[in-house]
Amino acid sequence: MSKDDAEVNAEKVATILEDDTAVAAETKVDEAAEVKKTEDAGEADAEVKKTEDADGADEADNADKADESADKADEADGVTSKRHIQWSRVVSFGLLPALALVLVLGAGYLKWQDNSVRAGQIAAITSVAAAKDTTIALLSYHPDTVEEQLVAARDLLTGDFRESYIALTTDVVIPGAKEQRIAAVASVPAAASVSATPTEAVALVFVNQTVSVGQDPPTDTASSVRVTLQKVDDRWLISKFDPV
Repeated sequence: MSKDDAEVNAEKVATILEDDTAVAAETKVDEAAEVKKTEDAGEADAEVKKTEDADGADEADNADKADESADKADEADGVTSKRHIQWSRVVSFGLLPALALVLVLGAGYLKWQDNSVRAGQIAAITSVAAAKDTTIALLSYHPDTVEEQLVAARDLLTGDFRESYIALTTDVVIPGAKEQRIAAVASVPAAASVSATPTEAVALVFVNQTVSVGQDPPTDTASSVRVTLQKVDDRWLISKFDPV
């Protein structure tokens, strides 16, 4: 073999080696690309899996939240219903009886007030009539019947005034009327109620009295008296007789 042939052969071998090396390199590059592609695919699958898992977790969370919201709504409805029932009970068993009681008490008070007003009006009318009649009986007498008249008038009086009137008429008026032939006639032209309750009343009485002594001309006097009366056994009796 000549030198030139040897060089040619060496060059061919080098070329073949270079080609093999290139092919091997390309193969490695292709394999690396395939591995990279596989890895990328795996990572993509993993990302998809993660995304699916995340979506599933989100859906689960959303479902749980929805369930919680539903439970809370049910609880709220239950609380609202319970409150409604409680308020219904309060209204039924608390407010309505209280309102009925207030109405009954109000009606009772109005009735009592009306009865009190009526009782006061009746007391005023009856006490004024009693004051007029009793005043006339106290201040009217005739010498022949003075004792009977004034003794009967005592039954129209009460308290300390009755005792004072008995003493005055027994010691002064009856003996004087008999001895001096004194006669007196009283009249009440007007009378008015000052105050009145079912048990006590005050009346203002205007009195005209004509007095004659023996054969002397009669004399007339006018006066006014504040008369206090007490209700005793359904009768108005004079307890005070104060000239004003």
